[in-house]
Amino acid sequence: MGKCIFVTGTGTDIGKTYVTALIVKKLREMGISAGYYKFAASGGEIDNIPSDAWHVKSVANLPDGKFVSYSYRETLSPHLAAKLENRPIEISVLKKDFNAAQNNFDFLVVEGSGGIICPLRWDNEQIILSDVVKKFNLPTIIVADSGLGTINATVLTVEHLRAKNIPIKGIILNRFDENRLIDVDNAKMIVEMTNLPIIAKVPVDASEIEIETNLTI
Repeated sequence: MGKCIFVTGTGTDIGKTYVTALIVKKLREMGISAGYYKFAASGGEIDNIPSDAWHVKSVANLPDGKFVSYSYRETLSPHLAAKLENRPIEISVLKKDFNAAQNNFDFLVVEGSGGIICPLRWDNEQIILSDVVKKFNLPTIIVADSGLGTINATVLTVEHLRAKNIPIKGIILNRFDENRLIDVDNAKMIVEMTNLPIIAKVPVDASEIEIETNLTI
């Protein structure tokens, strides 16, 4: 089985899919057999592929395959989208699909849904995203926005992961502007408050990512 990294975000719409696509693209350009997988996606498809997965596939030039275990029509938290379609997420299905994806590549980038405490299922069985990450022993990268509010969101995400004993490889700041004082200070404060490295700073409309660590170790 190939190695893995899990990409989570500090919330919704902070550019997690965008950054994930750049990571997979970078790894493949380095000659690494890298793939992509997501437990659950909600809201929209392109060419019968969930829109998040379609974006990553297109940017990273991935071969056809099964990228997502559960795809829901409505743009909602997976637990609610699943209730509306009466199609709850099963850990056994995630495990089967995850293992299959892992076997197809030397390195698998797994993207989360929303933030790390995103509920995947909430009925007679209760599953949050970090439960699955912990169960599958996935080291994690946190994607955070560079702007106002990111210190609080990032530190809370780090504290939750640490409480769950989930290893963190580092933090990626998205929409980073080196000429904007708040972005520079946020990066400095996040490092000081979490004792974690900022492994990449991604500007708006970036087509490449430079990561200051080896994810594949």
